[in-house]
Amino acid sequence: MSELYPLKFEPILKEKIWGGNSLAENYGKKQGKLKNIGESWEISAVSDNLSVVSNGFLAGNNIEEIIEVYMGDITGESVYEKFGYEFPLLIKLIEARDDLSVQVHPGDDLARERHNAYGKTELWHILQSGKGARIYTGFSKQVSRESYIDAVSTGRIGELLNSEPAEPGDTFFTPAGRIHAIGAGIVLAEIQQTSDITYRIYDWGRTDNEGRQRDLHTDLALDAIDFAQTGSGKITNAGAVNKPSSLVRCKYFDTSIISFDTIVKRDYNLIDSFVVYLCTGGRFKIRWDSGSETVTRGETVLVPASITDVELIPEPDASLLEIYITQNDLNKP
Repeated sequence: MSELYPLKFEPILKEKIWGGNSLAENYGKKQGKLKNIGESWEISAVSDNLSVVSNGFLAGNNIEEIIEVYMGDITGESVYEKFGYEFPLLIKLIEARDDLSVQVHPGDDLARERHNAYGKTELWHILQSGKGARIYTGFSKQVSRESYIDAVSTGRIGELLNSEPAEPGDTFFTPAGRIHAIGAGIVLAEIQQTSDITYRIYDWGRTDNEGRQRDLHTDLALDAIDFAQTGSGKITNAGAVNKPSSLVRCKYFDTSIISFDTIVKRDYNLIDSFVVYLCTGGRFKIRWDSGSETVTRGETVLVPASITDVELIPEPDASLLEIYITQNDLNKP
């Protein structure tokens, strides 16, 4: 069997009422005839949106097909044992030209009960932001179920939300159950569980080109919201250079940022997991025992678990998100 290598995938682009053109203009996405691109699904195992390999001898195969053949050599033995052919993370780039809806995602138990699916815990890392751009995350104070219902019914839900200024390099952690929205003027990377379940609560009175408002899911959202989740969920980045700086370690993924202007060596022998690199700035080369692959801003690469030692070579400098899953993550309750 041929030797595995770092895999790139064809981006799956999504038109959105709140999208724009920045993903095409600044992050290398081929917009074609699409307008208002809101999302680029970089790596997806969502059933009707399976990512397809774009480089090397596996080009043209989707992500389930390559995991079916290579199993733990792609994802890591412990990850494969738990998830099988399904890649456990969904990696996106998102542009919000306008405010996204106020929404919430269910946790694993509720998602399994209602949809036979995983819940949706996610991380946002801000890549660009306009003047005054904000992230809405959590409640601004403790909110009762009754006061929430009243605010939704009277269109005052925005008054209950905590909002935070969003600057490039900021990171926000949004566990399932936390009410949230991405504000206008933001481009970000999103790391999340493999799930496309969203309960839309409030859409700012927005209508489409035909004057129709989008569907809301206020009844479904009610049991998904964790009313105790207040505050920002904002993560402080230690700002380390030429080595990983941890952003989030949770039961679903570990994410670090690496900003570097010299060669960084990474040893993954102990984690038994795939590694995803999402290039957030600049350009770099991945070098492993049998080859190399260049990655530019906006590109995402899946390093199979069978590749345990790599060198990251900046050209001349770069920054990236590093994402993987550890055995400790899988064992967390």
